[in-house]
Amino acid sequence: MADNLTEFIAKSKVKAGDLEHKRKLSFNIQKYADTVVKGKMQFADLDLARKKAKNVKWRAIEKLDQHLEQFEKNFIARGGKVIWAENAEEALEAVLQICQAKNTKQVVKSKSMVTEEIHLNDFLAKHNIDSVETDLGEYIQQLDGEAPYHIVTPAMHKSKEDVARVFHEKLGTEPNLSPNELTQIARKNLRAKYTTSEVGITGGNFLIADIGAVCVSENEGNGRLSTAFPKTHIAIVGIEKVLPSLNDLALFWPLLATYGTGQNVTVYNTIFTGGKQAGETDGPEEMYVILLDNGRTNLIRSEVRESMYCIRCGSCLNACPVYKNIGGHAYGTTYSGPIGSVISPHLKGMAEFKHLSYASSLCGNCTEVCPVKINIHEMLLENRHIAVKEHLNSFAENTGWKIWKMGMLNRGLMNSAGAGIKNKLVNKLFKNSWVDGRGELDFAPKTFNQMWKERDKR
Repeated sequence: MADNLTEFIAKSKVKAGDLEHKRKLSFNIQKYADTVVKGKMQFADLDLARKKAKNVKWRAIEKLDQHLEQFEKNFIARGGKVIWAENAEEALEAVLQICQAKNTKQVVKSKSMVTEEIHLNDFLAKHNIDSVETDLGEYIQQLDGEAPYHIVTPAMHKSKEDVARVFHEKLGTEPNLSPNELTQIARKNLRAKYTTSEVGITGGNFLIADIGAVCVSENEGNGRLSTAFPKTHIAIVGIEKVLPSLNDLALFWPLLATYGTGQNVTVYNTIFTGGKQAGETDGPEEMYVILLDNGRTNLIRSEVRESMYCIRCGSCLNACPVYKNIGGHAYGTTYSGPIGSVISPHLKGMAEFKHLSYASSLCGNCTEVCPVKINIHEMLLENRHIAVKEHLNSFAENTGWKIWKMGMLNRGLMNSAGAGIKNKLVNKLFKNSWVDGRGELDFAPKTFNQMWKERDKR
């Protein structure tokens, strides 16, 4: 616990003071914000659409077991194979067995946060299997040896100059190439990988129970190429991604596109219902779906059950003042930002990651921008409550709050200390956490209570 917290504070302090990092992040987030305003205009009644979406996800999670069994039955009926993975180890072992059975030494992978969650690339590398990221942002991050910075936009913290530097250092290209030239180089390098890989791996934006399908949304076509050329397609999907009916996509695809990137609809939306059928000319010969739990049933049993409604659009990250200051890597988890701070303590352990729920201003902006109206900021508060109930706070923290409570409930005690004493006490206590980065606090000579009494006399 101490190591995670110490690392989080250290990384946050560096990023919060890095003005260039803030500039890049602010620039990219502002471009996103400008397009989202336009995307929202496609809805005649946006609030009603969001309420309907939340109700659909509520029904999906309330009967999750039935929907997952329905998905499995329908998917298997078309020749697909379903593997249930209770944890990351089971999912990784399943992927390895498939790859070894196909005798492949290279797989192509479209953008997938769940494969980041189980650290698939590192695992396959240990078994001499090269996992190639085909999404441009993920490809840049893989070349640079970094994890994704954002749920939707993996390289959000990089400028075009940063990307040119990465390509120059890792691929030997000319320095200072334009974005168009960089994209063409990535396209050329990746095209050869699609046709030489036996296995393609994707995540899944939605699981459709009533027809047994996996839905993948992307903007570059790499997801389709990763599943069209390889003979085997593996989709690794979290169990919370289920939707009851194919008809629900008419609501969820536009919402995901608008809140994820500001588009009316994502460029490529694909529905996979299994491998190539008789009479079909393309597609993989085999398709596997790995249904991953990996702590998600902990969320179902918890007070933050509603976090299972998340469709991974990333809008809460873009709205969060904390994320805008410290960026994605400081969190030390796969899922960053407000929603990551809600779910990570339950996925990875409350004792180790409870501090993330305190990394919030509780301003409520994350809740305001969520397309499915998840009450994110109140769940952050609930996580803090859970940590206290489970006695996970330190003695020093508990003592500090007791002293604070004593002072707040005793007006005489509050008034007995003058401004000079308060200045010395507070600036000494919070030297590292506040004063060093912002300057000393300076209390007013008269308290509000004193000024109120003087006003009352007048």
